[in-house]
Amino acid sequence: MSNSRLVYSTEASSTCPGCHKPLRKCKCRLVQDNGNPRQIVDPPIRVSRESKGRKGKGVTLVSGLELRDAELKILAKKLKALCGSGGTVKNSVIEIQGDHRDKIKQELDKKFKNVKLSGG
Repeated sequence: MSNSRLVYSTEASSTCPGCHKPLRKCKCRLVQDNGNPRQIVDPPIRVSRESKGRKGKGVTLVSGLELRDAELKILAKKLKALCGSGGTVKNSVIEIQGDHRDKIKQELDKKFKNVKLSGG
């Protein structure tokens, strides 16, 4: 008889490592990677508002897009036209002048799956 107080173990689990549901009910996409299952997850696209370092002027930031620079610039141009304001692309983050989170989220929901509003 051992006095083991084991509370949690990762050994031989019958749950999916991605969605933590039982394997028979798992619907997430798993890929075998060197014998280990690995989940293919689309990282969330975050739409947030920020005014820090901009003299109080608010901008809407779109981050988490895994697109090439040319594609980011094309998307930024479409979003700027949608919002009727200026903006730019810096460090793979689209910045749109003003608070346009709702409009941008609706537009991105048409093209991408995992779009989330971030911040307050």
